[in-house]
Amino acid sequence: MSISELEWTSSLGGQMGLVAAWLAIVFLVAEGLYRFTETDSEILRKVVHIGSGNVVLLAWGLRIPPWVGIAAAVIAASIALISYRLPILPGINSVGRKSLGTFFYAVSFGVLIAGFFPHHPQYAAMGILIMAWGDGMAALIGQQWGRHRYHLWEMQKSWEGSLAMLAISYIVSSSILFNVQGAIWQTWVVSLAVAVVATVLEAFSKFGIDNLTVPLGSATLAFALQQMV
Repeated sequence: MSISELEWTSSLGGQMGLVAAWLAIVFLVAEGLYRFTETDSEILRKVVHIGSGNVVLLAWGLRIPPWVGIAAAVIAASIALISYRLPILPGINSVGRKSLGTFFYAVSFGVLIAGFFPHHPQYAAMGILIMAWGDGMAALIGQQWGRHRYHLWEMQKSWEGSLAMLAISYIVSSSILFNVQGAIWQTWVVSLAVAVVATVLEAFSKFGIDNLTVPLGSATLAFALQQMV
């Protein structure tokens, strides 16, 4: 790569271009699966759910200014609201689906970027990735292999899905904290506490509100515990 190309990549325009390109790939893959395969719509939503969540790592690594992430979250939230009435990406967000999950997901992203960037981006990344990977994989594992059911507030959950949420939340939390502060005891204890709370929040949330409570609750708890210990 030439010097001029390196300069372009490090510029704000280049950073935004990389983020936009990643999101475009995620949505195109999901829409392609919807149009040309018989992939279940819930799997398509999780492809977008997990794929778009990883954009926070780009924002962290590229040190994108907070206003960029906030602006992107506002745009995404607006599109999500419109998509509940109009057939925008129908395979991803079915019209009439009784959930504001996509909207809450965008809102949580914006709130975490505003609250933790640029000084504590690890907590924003933790909240978003717990929601993306933890909730996403918990739903898929619960649907595919969930055999032991329980009910909360007229919602049917599975212990397999909840255990997946707990395990993945712990892996995400401990990986991020280990990267930031190393293998000290706070890394493992804080990660365990965050994973348990994230799992409880996911289990008790309905109508897609977990896309708001899980990332915000996880990030806030991690930050508070780190300050305490």
